Amino acid sequence: MAYWPDLNVPRLPCSPRRIPSRTVTREAPCPKHSRLSLTVPLHLSPGQLRLTNRVVNNFLDPNEPTSSEARQSRMHFLDNQRKVDYVLVYHYRNRGAHPSHGSFSHPRAPLAVISNGEMGKEPNAAGQGNMMIEMGPLDALEEEKKEQREQFEYKLMEAGLELEKDLENKSQGSSFVRIHAPWQVLTREAEFLKIKVPTKKMYEIKSKGTIAKKFNDIVQKMTSPLQPRVPEHNDKMKNLSYPFSREKMYLYNIQDKDTFFDNATRSRIVLTIFIFPSFTGIHSLIAHNIYEAAYPLHDVGILLSLSFEKQCKLLYQEWACYGVFYKFQPIDLIRKYFGEKIGLYFAWLGLYTSFLIPSSVIGVIVFLYGCATIEDDIPSKEMCDENNGFTMCPLCDKSCDYWNLSTACGTARASHLFDNPATVFFSIFMALWATMFLENWKRLQMRLGYFWDLTGIEEEEVSYLEHSRPEYETRVREKMLKGQKNHVQKMETDKTESEDEDDDELTWKDRLPGYMMNFASILFMIALTFSIVFGVIVYRITVAAALSLNKSTRPNVRATVTATAVLINLVVILILDEIYGAVAKWLTKIEVPRTEESFEQRLILKAFLLKFVNAYSSIFYVAFFKGRFVGRPGSYVYVFDGYRMEECAPGGCLMELCLQLSIIMLGKQLIQNNIFEIGIPKLKKLLRKLKDETEPGETASSESKHPEQWDLDYSLEPYTGLTPEYMEMIIQFGFVSLFVASFPLAPLFALLNNVIEVRLDAKKFVTELRRPDAVRTKDIGIWFDILSGIGKFSVISNAFVIAVTSDFIPRLVYQYSYSHNGTLHGFINHTLSYFNVSQMKEGTQPENSHFGQEVLFCRFKDYREPPWAPNQYEFSKQYWSILSARLAFVIIFQNLVMFLSVLVDWMIPDIPKDISDQIQKEKSLLMDFFLKEEHEKVKLIDSAQRSPKSLTPSFRHFSRQSSRHSSQSQRGSQRGSHASSASQHTIV
Repeated sequence: MAYWPDLNVPRLPCSPRRIPSRTVTREAPCPKHSRLSLTVPLHLSPGQLRLTNRVVNNFLDPNEPTSSEARQSRMHFLDNQRKVDYVLVYHYRNRGAHPSHGSFSHPRAPLAVISNGEMGKEPNAAGQGNMMIEMGPLDALEEEKKEQREQFEYKLMEAGLELEKDLENKSQGSSFVRIHAPWQVLTREAEFLKIKVPTKKMYEIKSKGTIAKKFNDIVQKMTSPLQPRVPEHNDKMKNLSYPFSREKMYLYNIQDKDTFFDNATRSRIVLTIFIFPSFTGIHSLIAHNIYEAAYPLHDVGILLSLSFEKQCKLLYQEWACYGVFYKFQPIDLIRKYFGEKIGLYFAWLGLYTSFLIPSSVIGVIVFLYGCATIEDDIPSKEMCDENNGFTMCPLCDKSCDYWNLSTACGTARASHLFDNPATVFFSIFMALWATMFLENWKRLQMRLGYFWDLTGIEEEEVSYLEHSRPEYETRVREKMLKGQKNHVQKMETDKTESEDEDDDELTWKDRLPGYMMNFASILFMIALTFSIVFGVIVYRITVAAALSLNKSTRPNVRATVTATAVLINLVVILILDEIYGAVAKWLTKIEVPRTEESFEQRLILKAFLLKFVNAYSSIFYVAFFKGRFVGRPGSYVYVFDGYRMEECAPGGCLMELCLQLSIIMLGKQLIQNNIFEIGIPKLKKLLRKLKDETEPGETASSESKHPEQWDLDYSLEPYTGLTPEYMEMIIQFGFVSLFVASFPLAPLFALLNNVIEVRLDAKKFVTELRRPDAVRTKDIGIWFDILSGIGKFSVISNAFVIAVTSDFIPRLVYQYSYSHNGTLHGFINHTLSYFNVSQMKEGTQPENSHFGQEVLFCRFKDYREPPWAPNQYEFSKQYWSILSARLAFVIIFQNLVMFLSVLVDWMIPDIPKDISDQIQKEKSLLMDFFLKEEHEKVKLIDSAQRSPKSLTPSFRHFSRQSSRHSSQSQRGSQRGSHASSASQHTIV
């Protein structure tokens, strides 16, 4: 492997980094507004000046024009041989390109190609004069960035990577650095990362002829029209996989070195080099605007007329098009193209969407049952019967009049659609549904992990998520510098090891201010959410009182107030969701987590907590608190002077809960999940395009006519992670499971949304986002724990919704304890208490009452003693019996559902039996294959030592290569030695 020679690298006063020597002289120690000078030899011609400080490619002359036939592939260097594995982008501004200076710029060639082979030689400038070019503050900043980029690229080439770089031939613009990892680098890093690759050994996956297998075969035949038209994954044959080792190359079927490692693996290897501790991490360079972006390329241009076998075109046609919404997802192709982490997300989303189908069917049946039995519902009939003459107490003071219960007939009939005996069955079903979904996901996850070689990944592979974040390293450096500054006179040579360790990492004392800020900020955000909910309550109370003063608006007061309040809640939720997402990210940054994995987990927990409270707080209020603290006539609870706490509708709060849940759920799905996801990326892309067109020197006519793949990818949106995608589905899962007793159609609307969401996310990943870095992971991480927690909490919430919010328990108690004939006749009269209107407080009586008859007693919904009883208006025996029944139902419901969930969990093993058998079989086969190959190798070496003349030249070359690898591994670097020694152990 060829490296650059050791250069004389000076250290700048302004930067701790070491940079290659340049012809730059400093006139000052680089203060903020110092002026720099660039020494340019006067004798050089423009052509000679173009060759100064250039690295010339050892494969292709950059000055030689390239034919159109040679540039058919937009994934390679200009030589059309070396594949582009990664791209770095930076924005440059040549000296004098800003308004405060002249317009001097160097003549440039159209392209400079950098490789790790040779250096361009500068002409001898001895004895020649120089001209001085003054540089201002902006020039100094650009020069500093350029030096840091050169140092980083120099280290990349030291690591063996090959670079191709655009020359800065305009006053300003974006320059692309293409990076290629040659075979030597790929093998070295694959060995260090312990990447599993297929061996030459294939074996047949045999499964027993069980009933489940026969059923699966029948299902596969029936669903064959729904399968995507992609190369079929052979689930009958599988390659044995083993961590890559350069000493055991004979184990692997290496037919083509260019395709042995796929593009996702190649880019992952390059990214690992970027963030290795000996480098200044690429993420830190991007954060400091040294580079603008770093990304791997999409395999092909989507709109090009290329061969059908191209992965990206296949994904676009069979996955990212809305016309194939009815088909299954090509999960194996998604995983191969985007990596395991994104593949697992779409596999989870597909399973969740498919599980919504049976729950949607049952929910529709429950809703239709309510529609079919609405005419047979005795309580709603009694409420709608005008002959009953239930005169109700005024809903507000002074302006509200007495009213007849039959005017609320529509609300009572609508409530029966969602408040019927089938709702209890549906709640139990949905609790078991959540358990079944999680258990099946664990099984699918294990199955995918087996076929994707993810078993034992935590012991075998090194993840870039385990490396320290740039922000963490910066804080550690600041801590060390501060400690040296404060204790410079106290530092002794016998410093203890524990003190050194404290300086190398952040302790809880260093993080205490961040923790305190997190705690205070989260409490403030939760209090803000509750305050907004209280504000909406005040809005409902005041607007209801105001509308009651007008005769024309009085009949529609409740519907108007409820609808407008829900819409206000929806708008507030959408706004706070965006704010809370940014706040959660900021709070996680000030905690300074050490690794990317820790950062992601803490961010998810904070964002979920804030968005959970934001999305469900108003729903919890309607479900469990509204109407519980109203008081009674003559002793109402007031929010402000003259404004009473709001009551539930005559038919109960369940109908209002259903309305609140449906509008918020559908509004979030329609506006946030679809319109925002489609509109905002397109708007950003349009603004970026307009900015590029208006910025001088950015584009050229030739480049705009034939853009390269790296130009096309740079115009796409950067990938920001899967957290927003998971979060919206988790919140939806809460809507589906937490309050499904009040809205059985929630799974149906979630299913319709997810059918679109899958294709929307697919199109976004394929056509609108830069290609993400491939990340290997064995599960969906903390999201499974959140799902499991929501599933358990949904059992409690649905139990209380049925027991407290609906009338299921009062009807049951009345039917079996107080009814004379075992029916619900008389139930409405049983739920209404009496109040003597003469006992109303002074000033609260209705003014100018127009009620048709004289009122002595009015009715209100509660279980209290009548005014003629000795303990008038106290809670009656019916109240305590119903309260006891409600608590008993909650306990029985929770224990029953929990028992059934544990039973389902026990009956469905986490690891499928065939997969566990195949894992054990694979270990045995791998051991046999390993021993057989080692035995063959020893036999060949022994025969070579006995009769070396009879060997073929290829085998003699193989023997020399094996010896050379062995010697290199013994005296290699620490990194290579570690990889080699680790690969000698067989993981069986």
